[in-house]
Amino acid sequence: MRFILASASPRRREILENISLDFEIIADESEEIMIEGEKPYDTVKRLAMQKAKNIAAGIESGENTIVIGADTVVSIDGKILGKPNDEIEAKDMLLTLSGRINTVYTGLAVIETQSGKEVSDFVSTGVKFRNLSEKEIENYIRSGEPMDKAGAYGIQKIGGLFVESINGDYFNVVGLPLCRLGEILSEEFGINLI
Repeated sequence: MRFILASASPRRREILENISLDFEIIADESEEIMIEGEKPYDTVKRLAMQKAKNIAAGIESGENTIVIGADTVVSIDGKILGKPNDEIEAKDMLLTLSGRINTVYTGLAVIETQSGKEVSDFVSTGVKFRNLSEKEIENYIRSGEPMDKAGAYGIQKIGGLFVESINGDYFNVVGLPLCRLGEILSEEFGINLI
């Protein structure tokens, strides 16, 4: 069985490498369009499926491949926070998150190319930030870490210093809810990763 991760995220790659899954990366480079008023969980499911379908469409017929797509956003006050466009937007995001709970949503899409079977789902995790000083936020932005991450933070590195607690799947906050992915592969496709 061939596995493809339809994402260029180094965090998603590392999660799958850590469970010794033999997979390839073919990143989907299509534009991620946000739809105003769309619920965060619908957004991540739609974008994850878009990524998986785009990559699955390029797989030769007859070759049995599992394509995994994922998309992550942070939500607070009913607003979706994607990746910041610049340092000013990153600062605004971090000021908004300071001392509050945000919700991280990751959509998963799994496609089996031979059968054409498609399954999608999402996982949500609550993340409580401690109160942040402006100096901490400015230093964090200078590190460069927030610039390629939804909500302008990464829990697995320096950004973890801001996280007081989480309620839910840690790996979801990193960008790939491993437990749910394993369940989908096992329950829907008969593929056990252990």
